[in-house]
Amino acid sequence: MKSFDAIVIGGGQAGPFLAARMVEKGMKVALIERKFLGGTCVNAGCMPTKTLVASARAAYVARNGAVYGVNIPGEIAIDMKVVRARAETVTMNARNGLIGWFAGMDGMTVIYGHARFEDPKTVSVNGETLTAPRIFLNVGARPVIPDLPGINDIDYLTSTSIIHLDTLPRHLAVIGGSYIGLEFAQMYRRFGAEVSVIEHGPKLASREDEDISDAIADVLRSEGIDIHTGVSDIAFARSSDAITVATDSARIDASHVLIATGRKPNTDDLGLDAAGVITDKHGYITVDDKLATNVEGIWALGDCNGYGAFTHTSYNDFEIAAANLLDGDDRKVSSRILAYALYIDPPLGRVGMTEKQARASGRKIMISTRPMSRVGRANERGETKGFMKVIADAETKKILGAAILGIEGDEVIHGIIDAMNAGTTYPALQWSVPIHPTVSELIPTLLGDLKPA
Repeated sequence: MKSFDAIVIGGGQAGPFLAARMVEKGMKVALIERKFLGGTCVNAGCMPTKTLVASARAAYVARNGAVYGVNIPGEIAIDMKVVRARAETVTMNARNGLIGWFAGMDGMTVIYGHARFEDPKTVSVNGETLTAPRIFLNVGARPVIPDLPGINDIDYLTSTSIIHLDTLPRHLAVIGGSYIGLEFAQMYRRFGAEVSVIEHGPKLASREDEDISDAIADVLRSEGIDIHTGVSDIAFARSSDAITVATDSARIDASHVLIATGRKPNTDDLGLDAAGVITDKHGYITVDDKLATNVEGIWALGDCNGYGAFTHTSYNDFEIAAANLLDGDDRKVSSRILAYALYIDPPLGRVGMTEKQARASGRKIMISTRPMSRVGRANERGETKGFMKVIADAETKKILGAAILGIEGDEVIHGIIDAMNAGTTYPALQWSVPIHPTVSELIPTLLGDLKPA
């Protein structure tokens, strides 16, 4: 049996950085990863997908160059092999960077293999037994495959496998109208494929307010994406040259099908029962406000604990654990103000409560909206789709939430994220003097238009 001061299971966006901090403190740490360092973000999520989004935007801009007086003769051709290779290069650079970093770190032992608990202080991997007083789980999540009629008869894609495509689908059917599915839908439409999105719910991006969901749908439809919402039945059948996707309202002959119906935690094969670690009905590991499980000495970080499911929230889990365990701090998950983005083009930047959530809270609220068509920078760039929206507490004057669907919305939202984390009231933020011409310069104006709602 090999003894360590700590064992980290999973090489995503929380565990490895926590392991590095512990090594800096003189601890002996084992980091166990069953596949690739970097987790979903580096290998199958943010980095490769946003690289693909960039290639898709380049194609879109080239096709629309004439609007800006830039005439490109001939058809805009897409080389999917080059597109894929570029995304793979970005992934490999990041992954190899982590490998090199850890290789030069005394006190760090990286083990590739499938770890399972033997008891609360012991795990086995590759036939070896390891023990430590502290064990951290950062095992991430994977795509959910729904039990739909005919699904086992077709070759479907997931968000993990689609990034390896080096040919252009004739017609991509996306099953699921949430964030992952919508990014791939627009991306492949811009590459030149016909695209259909099939969503069970009444709206796309169902977490958002209806006005945001409707605007997202308008953006995608304007680019020729076929959207089907409120679909109750989906079935698949394979023919010689197509996959038939049959719903209660349509029949689609697709060349490729992407299943984007959510993700589930990688907790079902860790031997958690042997350690006594409790999970909820969805398989997420139950943790307290400091990310500790019900078993002393075991913590769960990142996607597998059900709090956030984003790279930045996973990294924040590392920050919380490191601050509490290594720096004598008292940080809590409940102090986190959730923010995220949807990387269609234009992107959606979101923070805090939706309007629906704010109303349900019983607060007296104020709301302001402003179309991007009234933003100078958006007009100058010829990108006026979308709008800004902010919600505030009428009594405390604190900002409760905001959504910016529009050019640079994923960057502009950070002004509001920072204000909310600092506890700044909206009247104080109104007096800032932003730079012109930017999208962010409209934030004080947006706040100045807040009205009781």
